[in-house]
Amino acid sequence: MTLKQMLVEMLNRKASDLHIRVGIRPNLRVNGTLEQIATDPVTIDQMDQTIKQILNETQRERFFRKNEMDLALSVAKLGRFRINMFRQRGTAGIAIRAVNTSVPSFADLNLPATIKNLSEKRRGLIVITGTTGSGKSTTLASIIEEMNANTPLNILTVEDPIEYIYRDKKSIISQREVGGDTESFSAALRHAFRQDPDVILIGEVRDLETMSIALTAADTGHLVLTSLHTLNAVETITRIISFFPPHQHQQIRLLLGGTLQAIVCQRLLARSDTPGRVPALEIMVNSGAIRECIMDPDKTVDIPELLETGGISYGMQTFDQAIMKLYKHGMISFEEAMTNATNPDDFDLRLKGITGAADRWDDDKKTTDGSSIDSGAKKQSRDLPTGFSKF
Repeated sequence: MTLKQMLVEMLNRKASDLHIRVGIRPNLRVNGTLEQIATDPVTIDQMDQTIKQILNETQRERFFRKNEMDLALSVAKLGRFRINMFRQRGTAGIAIRAVNTSVPSFADLNLPATIKNLSEKRRGLIVITGTTGSGKSTTLASIIEEMNANTPLNILTVEDPIEYIYRDKKSIISQREVGGDTESFSAALRHAFRQDPDVILIGEVRDLETMSIALTAADTGHLVLTSLHTLNAVETITRIISFFPPHQHQQIRLLLGGTLQAIVCQRLLARSDTPGRVPALEIMVNSGAIRECIMDPDKTVDIPELLETGGISYGMQTFDQAIMKLYKHGMISFEEAMTNATNPDDFDLRLKGITGAADRWDDDKKTTDGSSIDSGAKKQSRDLPTGFSKF
């Protein structure tokens, strides 16, 4: 089976990823589950031919020297793909991800209205986190496209590799790819300030220098968007601080407390109403109370409680609150909700209506005049920023 035939099969089955290894059949990831392609196992010769179809001579030399390579590939009439090549057990392996040619909107992604609010920020640091394949790049792309469509800005992106291709609308967008347009994230960012950017997108922070420049850019009036491979807001704060030596930790806490706009953590859950997946988001917005918890290491552990109670005022939510909304709106099954809940036992109790007197999870409770009810007391009517756009 040729590479093009595998890519066609990938698109026909609406798979997110294609995995090619020597000695086994190619595998597709469809709605989060691996499925084999009905063909013969890949031979060494077939793998060599596939590599030659993807890489030019210079790229092949670099791959065989470093044994690792990331790149993007556009295939006529098929689309754009993100490719990672590596060596395992003495042979090459390839992981290919399909990238939408058009950037999906917030509504397409079922993102909360809080994300749109973040796209209107003009300074500070916004961090999108999650495991590999959780949709971080897509969420970042949707934020950039929202800015592009509505505001005249100079936007600079540094990516490895470039996934989505933007067309200038109200904004102008310069996209730089690590390995092709620039040597590294840090090298591109060192020169970014001379390019008069309003917004800087860093595909991923991987080292101390990149994080240091990102914080400096956010502190000097730019809006910086980036991603990290962390699981929740508290872990993200800890990871950012851990980039720096211990004697700088308190200084970084103060800087982070002053520059951070929000942390958004993502998980993709299998839908039960239609084929596909839907994101569950933990959202932390930097309120006064959150800022105090960032600056004081003894109070950082209090952040999850602030997320639970910060929905109406700031649009914050925990993963379990997000999962509860998805379940109540029939988008995910009970089994999927329990599998992905941070605290399954507490989640089950809340689902059964066994909650504390000060519980603030149920944003759907309303009085007849449309105002929210919290702990039995009627509050003034207001828009809930955490509602999902397609409900």
